[in-house]
Amino acid sequence: QVQLVESGGGLVQPGGSLRLSCAASGSIFDIYYMGWYRQAPGKQRDLVARISSGGSTDYADSVKGRFTISRDTAKTTVVSLQMSSLKPEDTAVYYCSAQSGTTNYWGHGTQVTVSS
Repeated sequence: QVQLVESGGGLVQPGGSLRLSCAASGSIFDIYYMGWYRQAPGKQRDLVARISSGGSTDYADSVKGRFTISRDTAKTTVVSLQMSSLKPEDTAVYYCSAQSGTTNYWGHGTQVTVSS
């Protein structure tokens, strides 16, 4: 089992920045991907960004150039998502995810609201 604890999120004005962090614990040795998904009301949960244990990254087209995912160099099970130039359409619940083998683990989610 893998436990994920998220922090960050909140209310920000358009054009602003926020940073989300996620710490994994438990059976962490087989984690290959960690990342962030988001789900807006009435929509499906979609990938925002992910990073592999080797450091390769993937981003949704809608966030490329604005969001950056990274791993803590000392604690490789801590992943952060730096979000800049935020838009109202970025408003959603953001979920941390960890993939271990064929199992996806999820955090409880953190609300990000972009509004003036």
